[in-house]
Amino acid sequence: MNSYHQQQPQSVESPYRTLVEPCVVNRLQSVVGAQLVIETTKDTIRGKLLEVQPDHIALQAGDSTFFVRIQQIVTIMPL
Repeated sequence: MNSYHQQQPQSVESPYRTLVEPCVVNRLQSVVGAQLVIETTKDTIRGKLLEVQPDHIALQAGDSTFFVRIQQIVTIMPL
């Protein structure tokens, strides 16, 4: 006699956590397409803001696209 036991998938908790800063995200969304200076904890990038997500932005600087975590942004200044 064969018995078939179906296992239920177990939930797996992701170790990845991020803080969402809604005021920063809203402000950045209002300037998509603008030329900005983004100062991060590591460097400063000048370029066009292409996209805003809850945890990162995409910035076009010359021929390169940079993806910067919002938590790493120190200051934002329009050009």
